[in-house]
Amino acid sequence: MTPATRQRLLFGVLCVVWGLNWLAMKSAIATVPPGFLSGTRWTFAGLVLLGWCRFQGVSMRVLPRIWRRLVLVSVLLISFNAVIMLYGLRYVGTGLAAVISSGTTPIAMLGFAVILGQERFSVRQVGAFVLGISGIFLLFGPQAIAGRLDTGELLGAIGITVGNLLYCYGSVLARPLMRVISPVLLTASTNLIGGGILLVFSLAFEPGVGRALTGNWGLAAWAGWLFMVMAGSLGATVIYLFLVRDWGASRTGTYAFISPVIAILAGMVVLGERLDLVEVAGMVLMLAGAAIALRRA
Repeated sequence: MTPATRQRLLFGVLCVVWGLNWLAMKSAIATVPPGFLSGTRWTFAGLVLLGWCRFQGVSMRVLPRIWRRLVLVSVLLISFNAVIMLYGLRYVGTGLAAVISSGTTPIAMLGFAVILGQERFSVRQVGAFVLGISGIFLLFGPQAIAGRLDTGELLGAIGITVGNLLYCYGSVLARPLMRVISPVLLTASTNLIGGGILLVFSLAFEPGVGRALTGNWGLAAWAGWLFMVMAGSLGATVIYLFLVRDWGASRTGTYAFISPVIAILAGMVVLGERLDLVEVAGMVLMLAGAAIALRRA
């Protein structure tokens, strides 16, 4: 097998895993509190990745001057993002959640990069913003005007959007950190710090944690958690880092056009979710905006 063929196969695995990850999250949060679910998932993944770093001889040294930013990035990427998005997912279908996330990611990444002085605007990028925002209004505007938009669904969509924006902001803040520590160590550190903070607050304040500690989650929830940890947090994350190294971020980021389709199909087959033509049109606009934002000038 040639290196190019192996990379394409890994990219296919990445798209499938991150598409199905929404279905796994939806199944798990049906019986497990979202904060506790995410806290255990990311803490465990961080410990495994740190062990892998030590086994591979990766330098574990973290300069004292970057700890403040490292903790901030961990809270944004994991603690806030995970719990807000998962609570939002309780009220929104997996396909719609995947499209909102994938459609807003490249646009938000660009916006925060411009704000922080890492990139500059162009006419093409402004067009991407217009398309993405138009897609969001098309998805929710008609139902909101007609009074048919369920409050829970609206709050869920807002939660997913806010959580994703926090993730994008944290990702842009993390970029300078990779000048002084390896991407794998950065991933392990943010997973462990963010997951640990989330787990502590969940144990202290989140309703339903006492019952979750018994481990009586049900087969579907345990299967979802294992998939998120093994295939999502560990497998797909490692694949993503290798593809970014070999392909670059823009080409690897085209998973955003494929994983939502997989999520939509999985939600329709497993959960019986349905979409109408207006929602499909809104999704197309959001993904078109994402495509323009990702495309190289």
